[in-house]
Formats: sequence, C-alpha cells, structure tokens
Amino acid sequence: MQFRQTALDGVLIVEPRVFGDSRGFFLECWRADRFAAAGIRTSFVQENQSRSARGTLRGLHYQEPKAQGKLVRTIRGTIFDVAVDIRVGSSTFGRWLGVELSEENHLQLWVPPGFAHGFCTLSAEADVAYLTTEFYTPEAEQVIAWNDPALGITWPLQSPTLSPRDRQARPLSEMGVLPAWAVR
Repeated sequence: MQFRQTALDGVLIVEPRVFGDSRGFFLECWRADRFAAAGIRTSFVQENQSRSARGTLRGLHYQEPKAQGKLVRTIRGTIFDVAVDIRVGSSTFGRWLGVELSEENHLQLWVPPGFAHGFCTLSAEADVAYLTTEFYTPEAEQVIAWNDPALGITWPLQSPTLSPRDRQARPLSEMGVLPAWAVR
C-alpha cells in the first residue's frame, strides 16, 4: 500500500497493492497499522455506499460540528472525486484537489475532517463506498455550491444532475459554520 501526499495538507491518495490472476483480484482497502504509519490514526464508525448515473454530482458536503474524515473508493465505474480545504486558518483554505477514482485504478482518497467532499460520475454508473470517522448527523450537514466561482473547481462536466439540497447550496463565503484549522 502506497500513500501519496497531495498539495493539500492531510489529503492522501491511497494506492493499494493489487494481487490479480485469472480468477480476479484481491486488495486490502483498509489496514489500521499501515494507515497509522502514514499518519492516519483513526477509527471508522460508518460505511456508506451510493450508486450514481453518469452526470450526477454529489456535493460539496461537510459536517460541522462532528466533522467527518472519509476514505473514498469506487467499486464500479469511474468518478472525479474532489476535496476542498475549508479549515479556517489553513494555508490552503479554499484550495481543492480532484482525482479520478475507478474500478480499474483501485485508488482511494483520504479526505480528513475539515474538508468538503464531492464527486461526479464519469461512467454510465458508479458505485462509491466510503468509510467515515463520525456518524452522519443531518443537523450538522452543510453544503457548498459545486460551482462556487471563488473555488474554481474544474469539473469534467457542464450541467450535472443535482439533488434538491445540492441545488440550494451556497458559496463558501456564505457558509456560517466552518471547521477551524488545528496544527497536527
């Protein structure tokens, strides 16, 4: 398992070792000791899975309070996955990272607490699974507009399919509740 640093402090691309043969493949998605050695010392409390049709965009979501860390992977299909630093006081506040996660590349994205998260589906359908470090808390969920011009995210689609909640999202500058940056 390899952990690749990104331009956003704490966000990692995880590349598991894949063992394949004529029967298929095997890989470890999560292993506490290896993640701890990479600086991710956490326990997960919930696993979620979604299926989305091509052109669907989910996000940009975060919880505050009860910020969630997320370990995201694509089981089937291909997505463009995005993490946005929304930690007040961080040197990379408002910056984003996008990475393609697919059933072929087996990459995972570690999105630590304090980041907004979203993705769009590039394949006909995509099944996405993610572990979280906090339970889903509806009253703590916040949504930032996917197309906030101040963020300037380069999404690989023009007119996504959005949920009613995501259509009502506001720009980052209008979010009243944001996580504070903490020195690790």
